[in-house]
Amino acid sequence: MRLNSDHRRRSFWLKHLHRWHWISAALCLVGMILFAITGITLNHAGEIEASPRTAVVEKRLPAALLAAAAGAEGPERQPLPPALADWLEAELKVRAAGRAAEWSADEIYLALPRPGGDGWVTIDRGDGQVRHEITDRGWISYLNDLHKGRNAGPAWTWFLDLFAAACLVFALTGLALLKLHAGGRPATWPTVGFGLVAPMLIVLLFIH
Repeated sequence: MRLNSDHRRRSFWLKHLHRWHWISAALCLVGMILFAITGITLNHAGEIEASPRTAVVEKRLPAALLAAAAGAEGPERQPLPPALADWLEAELKVRAAGRAAEWSADEIYLALPRPGGDGWVTIDRGDGQVRHEITDRGWISYLNDLHKGRNAGPAWTWFLDLFAAACLVFALTGLALLKLHAGGRPATWPTVGFGLVAPMLIVLLFIH
């Protein structure tokens, strides 16, 4: 009777652990491949040559918008007036609504950081000259910045958090499955121990 109870308990845990393990594996698969590749590219970032490309577009504000930009007063950092933000989106494909810009006596500066590059818009408050500059550092830089969550926005931040949670489920269910199968696999815990000791030794002996 005791053996049957233990067998049912083991079967229950094996069934559910395998289910959560494969589900989390499926959710993590593409992300883990991406993060493994970008881990290598980030580790060798100094050896990978980049060829940044910069594009510049210049326009001039209509008179009505120039008056709004020249006459606006307030703190040094504040969003652009809605009409001005709408004009930038229509003319330059710049999503400026809600972004804080830096206001000075002479110009308005709007930073537009992005994964794999950079960008900004300046508006001369005197003559209405608008300059939009975009720098693209290539796909490797883009993927590296996604790895770091750099300038990727709140949606990508949420994805990274959920991806990390799924990775934890994958790792912990894998550990539980190792425990259940360890009785018939003597090399299980020495291998797990090596995975723990190896990075610790590298940190202690080679990183100063």
